[in-house]
Amino acid sequence: MLKLMYITNRPEIAQIAESAGVDRIFVDMEYIGKDARQKGLDTVKSHHTVSDVTAVKQAVEHAQVLVRVNPIHDALSDYFSSEDEINAVIEAGADIVMLPFFKTAEEVRRFLNIVNGRVRTMLLLETPEAVDCLDQIISIPGIDEIHIGLNDLGIGYGRRFMFELLADGTVEQLCFRLRKKGIPFGFGGIASIGKGMLPSEYIIKEHYRLGSSFVILSRSFCDVAKLHHIGMINATFLRGVREIRDLERECEKHSSFFYKNEQELTRIVDRISRGMEE
Repeated sequence: MLKLMYITNRPEIAQIAESAGVDRIFVDMEYIGKDARQKGLDTVKSHHTVSDVTAVKQAVEHAQVLVRVNPIHDALSDYFSSEDEINAVIEAGADIVMLPFFKTAEEVRRFLNIVNGRVRTMLLLETPEAVDCLDQIISIPGIDEIHIGLNDLGIGYGRRFMFELLADGTVEQLCFRLRKKGIPFGFGGIASIGKGMLPSEYIIKEHYRLGSSFVILSRSFCDVAKLHHIGMINATFLRGVREIRDLERECEKHSSFFYKNEQELTRIVDRISRGMEE
């Protein structure tokens, strides 16, 4: 089964997600440079804090706490350095620390040296520059997992629709290289079954075809900013996770439909992309 990850800094939502079967609660501290590169896009910009890490860690029992820190940086006038930031989130209880938007192997080495094996590490592969030196990067000891970020990587490659990278073979080539190296990986995010411009069932089947290990539950899976009743949020999580797990059981039984799904996914993505040109 895929490890499911959900972004929140609210302890009560973290508890609901965990109870529904979400494996990792994702605290998102990244903000440096994000507004500029995602200007005009409807993307999640959370800017969570170290205190949020502590609160979420105290709220959950079994779910792992994944923390996305900022890209490698020196101290700023209003924010501490990467070393201080990473040390702080580890002390606050992070089980996994994610490095986003790196472009060089040296940035990865600096990140891994700071973590120094104290918690699990995850790289967020989301720049063309990082793809270009991926073989050098994945030869560095200490990388536990890699997530392929389709949104920023799509922006970097000039794509209109991030799932074009799934349809054109880019993701498949990256997954092949990571499988060959033996590094667990995931990619992108999913909405509830049947939802999304590209319905999530097509994406989940690609996760199984490509050997993925984890995926982010997107904001549209459960948009807590729009659901104000805690009972509705709970029901949304329970139903959504159950439907995903039901589909996964079908994927485990019937691998023969993966080729047909790949073809249909490519057709849908092509239609969406052409529509964005008009």
